[in-house]
Amino acid sequence: MQKRALVVGLGIAGMSAASGLRRAGWTPVIVERAPERRTGGYFINLTPEGMRAVDDLGLDTLHTRNPERGTTWSLNRRGHRRPALGWLDLPGRPTAMVRGDVEAALWQRIRPDGGSGESGVEVRFSTAPVEIVDDGTVVEVELEDVSTGRRSRESFDLVVGADGLRSTVRRLAFGPHERFMTTWNAMICAFPLPGQAPSFGAQDSLISARSGRAVWVFGLADRAPTALLTYCTKDVGAQFTGDRTERLRDVFADMDHPAVRHVLDTLTTTTDCLFDSVHQVKMDRWSTGRVLLAGDAAWCLNLFSGMGTTAALRGGAELGRVLAEHPGDLPAALAAWEARLRPFITTHQRMARLKHQWFVPTNRALTGVRTLVLHLAVNARRAVTEARLLRAAAPAANGVRRGAASP
Repeated sequence: MQKRALVVGLGIAGMSAASGLRRAGWTPVIVERAPERRTGGYFINLTPEGMRAVDDLGLDTLHTRNPERGTTWSLNRRGHRRPALGWLDLPGRPTAMVRGDVEAALWQRIRPDGGSGESGVEVRFSTAPVEIVDDGTVVEVELEDVSTGRRSRESFDLVVGADGLRSTVRRLAFGPHERFMTTWNAMICAFPLPGQAPSFGAQDSLISARSGRAVWVFGLADRAPTALLTYCTKDVGAQFTGDRTERLRDVFADMDHPAVRHVLDTLTTTTDCLFDSVHQVKMDRWSTGRVLLAGDAAWCLNLFSGMGTTAALRGGAELGRVLAEHPGDLPAALAAWEARLRPFITTHQRMARLKHQWFVPTNRALTGVRTLVLHLAVNARRAVTEARLLRAAAPAANGVRRGAASP
């Protein structure tokens, strides 16, 4: 008999897990607390590991948006701009897109249209678990329709909690959030812009960083840019009180460059906005019995790492692989899944601390170090580019000289 899995969460981690489960011959059912699928979203990137996971999951419709004509600019206190290294200049050359691009490709994979000949994964909106009981042979889950309050019980062979940083599955099966969430004393606000900032090219990216605060604009191909506001705070709880837009205006009040004003003005009209505190999730194990956590629920690399989407996709691809390798031994499959992912996750959780300083230096000394390092890196890149151009031009120049010397 085909095995059933309940996947909690319709984000990238959840749909990746469902895709992997189906490829391994399981029947996944996805429940999502929201009343409908979210679209759009903020800038994300995929590393080469992420693109390999895309191939493993068979995501043929993934739309990428690497800017082909954009320049990354750094804005100083006087409002002057100079070329800088942006996120897409990091080693490995990440591939740019927005969150909705990945979710749309996954949705197409798990809910194919009628012409594909495949049946889609069952998805239930406005539904969330309220109790999880694992007796060792099956998992009994009480599900609630959050729109009506109606409850029902169902049995599954596996439950996958892919329901984000503040995971309900993690709380029900592992314990309270405080046991696992580390606090970084930082806030993020990410959202799409209706258009590029004045006087910049359509695909340009912008960085305005001060001690403890930074504004990033990520230029993309064939759509308007997205923005990221991030700042440090010693009182995370207070950031969720009062009006969000006014709080952000106060934080960035002395950064009066027109590009920064353009970003802040968009906050008053945007309906697609992520505003949250920054955390990582640290756990000794990502599974207990027949309950497994994936994505942010399990590890939350956080936005500073730039690896969250890659990790979520890789988690789903690996889940399908280990279940196919251990078809009759779920404990062995879950142990293998964690063994393969744990080194990767640990490395990038550690690297996120360094990348945090790239996004927003936490004090004046680190601001100065960051500025110097970026200046040296830009000059080094310029020197490499000039040397490459000279080498390319040399054969042509030699040919001209030889032709001039001929009788």
